[in-house]
Amino acid sequence: MDTTEILIKIRKIVRSINLESKKIQKEYGVSIPQILSLNYLNQSKNYQTTQGELRKFLHLNSSTTSGIINRLENKGLVARLPKSGDKRVVTIALTSKGEKLLHQIPSLLHLQLSEKLEKLDNNTLGNVKNTLELLVNLLEIDNLEASPMLTNEDHLEENHYNPE
Repeated sequence: MDTTEILIKIRKIVRSINLESKKIQKEYGVSIPQILSLNYLNQSKNYQTTQGELRKFLHLNSSTTSGIINRLENKGLVARLPKSGDKRVVTIALTSKGEKLLHQIPSLLHLQLSEKLEKLDNNTLGNVKNTLELLVNLLEIDNLEASPMLTNEDHLEENHYNPE
């Protein structure tokens, strides 16, 4: 069996993610992880969260999450608000500018895929999961940090590989 077809299909997936990321970045000036952060804030109580809660949602480390928040704050899309009574605790809040931007951005590829995956029967979904697990094992990338969203990370140095 020729493995070229499999590699081409994987490359198509990776390429579509990269193309979407570049298009969004060019047209709206934000990365996919930044959009996901804005979406999370938009759905959070009082449009606010902590950096820790956002980090858990994105499944990224603290320094990567902090970098995303810094870039969003520099663009005026979020604000850091000190907690009254404890200035060590900071709340991240969505600004009106951030909310306005969210309404302009089209549905992301990962949201479209998620909706379609949810429509699959459990057997088919299990087959997809098992096949992807096999590929991850073959590539020996089990310990690679990855968000549950399809993203082209902000910067290469923010992708952390831990071979342990």
